[in-house]
Amino acid sequence: MRVPTHAIGVPDERRRYPRASLALPLRLTKIAGVEEAIPVTLVTRNISSSGVYFLAPREISVGASIELQVALIERPLGFGSVQMCTAAHIVRTEETDMPGWRAYAASFDDFALQRDDHVPKRFVAR
Repeated sequence: MRVPTHAIGVPDERRRYPRASLALPLRLTKIAGVEEAIPVTLVTRNISSSGVYFLAPREISVGASIELQVALIERPLGFGSVQMCTAAHIVRTEETDMPGWRAYAASFDDFALQRDDHVPKRFVAR
C-alpha cells in the first residue's frame, strides 16, 4: 500500500540555502593564512550561495581559514570569464574512498566576482 506524500509531508532540510551539484574548477590559494606555492586545480562537488563542498589531497583542519577561486564561467581571455574569489572557513571534513584525499565543506565569509570583460557603462552603478 502506498502512502501519499502530502499525508506525511516532506522531510526537513537542514540547509538554509539549496545546493547545486556542479563540478566547477576550484583553486585553493591560501590555507590558514599561508599562500599555496603551487595552487592545484580541484573540482567542486556542490555549491550554494553560502558554501562549497570539494575534495582535496591534503589535510585541512575544521575551523581553518581558506581562500579560493571558483571558475563560474571560463572563456578565452577578455570574452566573459567570471571567477568567484572568496574567503571561507572549513566547517566539516569527511573521509573519502580515495587514499590521501579528504572531503571538505566550507562556509563563505566574503566573496567577490572577478570578470575579464568590459562592462558597459550603462550597467555600472554610479
